[in-house]
Amino acid sequence: MKHRVVVSANSSWNIVNFRSGLIRAIGHAGYEPIVIAPFDEACNRRLAELGVEHIDVPVQRSGLNPLADVALLLRYRTILRQLRPAAFLGFTIKPNIYGCLAARSLGIPAIANISGLGTVFSDDGWLMRLALRLYRIALGGAHRVFFQNPDDRMEFISRGIVGEEQAGLLPGSGVDLQQFAPAPLPPNGPVFLLVARLLVDKGVREYVAAARILRSEFPSARFQLLGPIDEGNPTGISQTELERWIASEDLEYLGSVEDVRDAIRGATAIVLPSYYREGVPRSLLEGAAMARPLIATDMPGCRELVVNQPGGIACRPRDAGSLADAMRELAQLTSNEWSAMGLASRQLIERRFGEEKIIRAYLDELARVAPIA
Repeated sequence: MKHRVVVSANSSWNIVNFRSGLIRAIGHAGYEPIVIAPFDEACNRRLAELGVEHIDVPVQRSGLNPLADVALLLRYRTILRQLRPAAFLGFTIKPNIYGCLAARSLGIPAIANISGLGTVFSDDGWLMRLALRLYRIALGGAHRVFFQNPDDRMEFISRGIVGEEQAGLLPGSGVDLQQFAPAPLPPNGPVFLLVARLLVDKGVREYVAAARILRSEFPSARFQLLGPIDEGNPTGISQTELERWIASEDLEYLGSVEDVRDAIRGATAIVLPSYYREGVPRSLLEGAAMARPLIATDMPGCRELVVNQPGGIACRPRDAGSLADAMRELAQLTSNEWSAMGLASRQLIERRFGEEKIIRAYLDELARVAPIA
């Protein structure tokens, strides 16, 4: 019988958009991948195409409900006891905590992936202290804890949450270099595109404010926004606020799509003014892979792609004026200079952020804990 490997995240969307390549590689290596994630009708077809068993486990992505969290821990433990997988791979905060705790209690090797620290680590309050304590308990017994940027890795080591020998470093979630191939810049620009969930701490309001600053200077410039509304999130942008921006023509809202490549092809630069503690943002990776210049904040995760990089420009977080300055700098470039920055972005992705590097790291860890005979 094949060794089973459980892959779990707080949404099926996360699995199909960020982990499909990894799941396919796990299967090709001779393991049997099984997904534990909340049911999502829109993603079920894509999970079926991956040929994996999908076990529905509801996960509250934000907030703390002690009863719900205990129930989640027990549900993980029940499923893992039945499946007896060779390894548990956790992604996102609650699967990392409660899934890894359940795996540890059953002697199942756990590999966690810290894809950014979100807003919890932005404020030294009780929520951060609780998160630190839960992480320390859950990850203390993990076989490996992967981080997506060096800032997060050092923070967890310095706080004693994980040991240095446990803490691995990955180049983000990686990007499929063939799927996200370079595309020629559109003839009419500039066209700025922000791809993100519509959250305050993704810098959406700063992006709209910067667009207002620049509209009179660059009448032909376009400012686009692509991503789902997430009003259930405490920092979510409301439908009312979004409609007000659209009505005032501050930006073009492109909605939410499964495949972002057409939107990236229509843009001349990808913008992410996030002050959310990112891992390495997927929107920046995908935009750079398609040879687009980048503008992003000098924050953990984002800075890897823009600070001291010829394909990017950094701006200050929570500062619409700084963002407008960065966008103005790009808007004043010649088409050849735009193309040169885009090429530099692509070359950076090829050197450091290809998906095959992430897949290889996971297969190496699986070979250590569950070698295929």
